Amino acid sequence: MSERVPLAAEVEARLRELGEVDVLVGIPSFNNARTIGHVVLASVAGLAKYFPEKRAVLVNSDGGSSDGTPQAVAGAEFTRSAAILVSHPLSPVHKIVTPYHGIPGKGSALRTIFAIAERLKAQACAVVDSDLRSIAPEWIQLLLGPVLQEGMDFVAPLYLRHKYDGTITNSIVYPLTRALYGKEIRQPIGGDFGFSGKLASHYLTKPVWDSAVARFGIDMWMTATAVADGFHVCQSFLGAKIHDAKDPGADLADMLVQVVSAVFDLMDAYEARWKAVEGAEAVPLFGFPHGVGLEPVSVNVERMLGIFRQGARDLGPVWEKVLTADARAEITVLAAAGADAFRLPDPLWVRIVYEFAAAYHRRVLPAEQLLRSLVPLYLGWTASFVRQTEQSSSEEVEAVIRELADEFVRQKGYLRKIWG
Repeated sequence: MSERVPLAAEVEARLRELGEVDVLVGIPSFNNARTIGHVVLASVAGLAKYFPEKRAVLVNSDGGSSDGTPQAVAGAEFTRSAAILVSHPLSPVHKIVTPYHGIPGKGSALRTIFAIAERLKAQACAVVDSDLRSIAPEWIQLLLGPVLQEGMDFVAPLYLRHKYDGTITNSIVYPLTRALYGKEIRQPIGGDFGFSGKLASHYLTKPVWDSAVARFGIDMWMTATAVADGFHVCQSFLGAKIHDAKDPGADLADMLVQVVSAVFDLMDAYEARWKAVEGAEAVPLFGFPHGVGLEPVSVNVERMLGIFRQGARDLGPVWEKVLTADARAEITVLAAAGADAFRLPDPLWVRIVYEFAAAYHRRVLPAEQLLRSLVPLYLGWTASFVRQTEQSSSEEVEAVIRELADEFVRQKGYLRKIWG
C-alpha cells in the first residue's frame, strides 16, 4: 500500500473537480521557461489528434522554478495547437500546475505525477522532459498508444542519437541493464516514458522517495523496476532527441557517479532477479524507425587519454582494492600505448565494470570515491570507441555497441562468481 503523497490544497480541489481521467501527460520541470511552452503545446496537440475521445489532463510538476516556468505552462494557449488539427478534441485537455514536495530532484517531481495519476485513476500516462526541442505530437501517441491499445505497462523511448552522444548509456547503462534483466531496452535512462496507471501505483509503493533515487537515477529506477517486477515492457521509436549534447570528454564525472550508483544500487535491490536471468531477448517495438538529421557532438580524444593515463599513474592503490591483478596489468600496458595504437578491448572493459559492481556491492570503498575512480577508465573506453569508429556509419557504430552488449551477457557468469 502506498503512502499518501501530500498535495497542495488547490491541487486537491482540482482533482475532486476532475474526478477521473483516461490519460495523463506529466512534465517535471525546473527553470525551463524557455522550452516548456513548446513541450506543452506539442503534448496537447498529440492528445487532441490521437486521443480526442479520452478525458485528458496535463500535469506540470515544478521544483520551485524562479524563471517563470509555471506561468509559461499556465499561459500556454491550447486552442492554437488544436486549430491546426483536422478535427478538434471531443473532450478538453485539463491542466494542473503544482509544486512538488520532498527532496529536490526529478524523482520527487515524478512521485507527484504518479500520485495524481493514481487519484484520477488514469489508465495510461506519459512523462516527457521539459527541455525537449524535438518533441512532436506523435510522441504522445507512441508513448500512450501501446498502453491503451496493446496492454503494455511500460514504454521506453528509442531515439536516434549521434554516435558520440550518450556514451555513459552506450558503455555501461544499456549493456549492463540488458545483461542483468534480459530485456532489450536500448535507452533505459531516456527521460521520456509511457506507463500504465497500474505501474504508477506500483511505483508509489516502493520505499525509495527519501533516497538518492529522488535526486537522480529515477529514469533508471523506473526502467529496472518495470522489468524486474514482471510488467509488460516495450519500446517506441521517437526519432531524434534534440538536447544540449555534451562532449563525452568533458567533465561528466558527476553524471557518471549519479547514474552508475543508481544502476549498482538496483543490482543490490534486485539481486535474486538478475542472478536468475540468462541471455537477453527483444521486446515489442512500436513506431517506424527512420533516419533523421542529428546535431554533431565534438570529441576531445587527447583529453580523455590524458585523464586515463593520469588515472593509471595516480589511482593504483584504489584500483588494487577493486580490480584483479590481471585487469590492472592490462591497464598498465594500455597506459603506455601511443594514441594511434590505443584500444581498450571489450572483454577487459566488461571485466572492469563487473569488478567495480562487485566492489560497490561489498562496500570496499566509500561509494563516491569508488565511482570517481571509474571515470578515467570510462574515458579510456570512450577514447578507444571513438578511435575505432571514426569512419563508421551510425549503423556500423550500433553494431559495435551491440557486440559490447553481447560481451556483457557472455561474461555474466563471471559477475555471479565475484559478486560475493
